[in-house]
Amino acid sequence: MPKLKTKSGAKKRFRFTASGKVRAGQAGKRHGMIKRSNEQIRSLRGGTVLDPSETKRIARWMPYGK
Repeated sequence: MPKLKTKSGAKKRFRFTASGKVRAGQAGKRHGMIKRSNEQIRSLRGGTVLDPSETKRIARWMPYGK
């Protein structure tokens, strides 16, 4: 069986936790911060763990990530 290629966009944006969940950067922080409240900006700090339905999709893109 030939080796599978990893999607290069996925390997730059996602990584797996030890339990198999997918970590990603927090969306909604690129621009427009002046409109947002300080509480909202604080809550958007760091990364986020994706939904299990999306985890399945991303795991297909990263066959050797787990």
